[in-house]
Amino acid sequence: MEFNNFDSATDDKSNLNGDCSPPPTKQAFDMNHTKNIDDISTPSELKFDEDFDFEDPEISEKRKEIERCIQNPDSVNLEKWQQFAKSKGGLISDDYRKVVWPLLVGVTQEEMTEPPSLDDLSTHGEYNQVVLDVNRSLKRFPPGIPYEQRVALQDQLTVLILRVIIKHPDLKYYQGYHDVAITLLLVCGDRASFPLLCRLSCGPRAPLQPFMQTTMAPTQHLLNYMLPVIRRADPDVADCLEKAQVGTMFALPWYLTWFGHSLNRYSDVVRLYDYFLCAPPLFPVYVTAAIVLHRGGEVLRCDCDMAMLHCLLSRLPDDLPFEDILVTAEKLYLENDPEVLEPEVAALERREAEVRRLDEERMKRRQAAARNRRNPPARRWPSLLKALSSRRALLATATVLLGVYVYYRPELLFIRHHEDTLGEL
Repeated sequence: MEFNNFDSATDDKSNLNGDCSPPPTKQAFDMNHTKNIDDISTPSELKFDEDFDFEDPEISEKRKEIERCIQNPDSVNLEKWQQFAKSKGGLISDDYRKVVWPLLVGVTQEEMTEPPSLDDLSTHGEYNQVVLDVNRSLKRFPPGIPYEQRVALQDQLTVLILRVIIKHPDLKYYQGYHDVAITLLLVCGDRASFPLLCRLSCGPRAPLQPFMQTTMAPTQHLLNYMLPVIRRADPDVADCLEKAQVGTMFALPWYLTWFGHSLNRYSDVVRLYDYFLCAPPLFPVYVTAAIVLHRGGEVLRCDCDMAMLHCLLSRLPDDLPFEDILVTAEKLYLENDPEVLEPEVAALERREAEVRRLDEERMKRRQAAARNRRNPPARRWPSLLKALSSRRALLATATVLLGVYVYYRPELLFIRHHEDTLGEL
């Protein structure tokens, strides 16, 4: 099975204050390149919130209603579960999420089978890469858990990922998939998380399926919807992003992992998952647009420079008001249907393709000029002499040498001719 590797080759020194080492002066558009996911191999440390004595009365009432519905889930329709997941506070508790998340995507009890052992899967071609990624995800586990429990969770995560890609061999594992898988595993356990992850990974409306193709071109296309949405909502912010040519690469880890890789607070991650599990597949892109718009003031105050803006936007603050951001994203989605945006996305991609073509032509001219400076005409004689080694050059050289030889030794040719004549007589 083919593996889309996005491990960054260099450490990113960015922090929330924008103090970072500058990225390359020109942003690459090839999303299959190993440097195009910013720092995805080193996830931020996940903070698990403590319980508070005070709870919003509205959330308390919602909690009671969810508990009543969980007592008799067969009497509750899908729309009611979706309402719980989307409305303020989401599903509130992982105890509720463990029950409701599978219901949101149609998982049945019959699909929740016992997983195989890790030894049974260790011969799979992706085993080593999955284990490597799982080992990098230690910061996403709850802090303070015993060593034995942590090792067990790592093994369960490895088994979960391998089960999915074995069941669906046409899917290509990508780095960042484990960030989604670990969130499902922590909430739902190893039995329920497998059919849940399968639903998200394979199918006509599976939100993760575009990420699991041979190339990342489908992902790039979908992420490009973010920019027209921003332009329609705030042209000034869009102009700044376009002028700086910052592109969409800063948001790629957000989209690939449903923000599971980039957010520090566990409560924010699962709150977003509540919503994403019952939203249209492209909805995380609209959340991305809503976050950029929420930080529009910072964008406009920042130097209109690709390196500075990429550094600013790629790091998410801990205090983002996700309830407000989800409301904004829902409004953006209703006002900007993806089908309506298709012509704008196509035009954007044509402009980007033209920019790449011009950049490639400039690069070729610079490389040719550099070769000429290193190898001026006076130093090209060795290469010209090498050309004489061709068959035609050798034949021509032999003919010239024979002519010169006969010119200086004609008696040999005459003697040979005389002997031939006597022989005929």
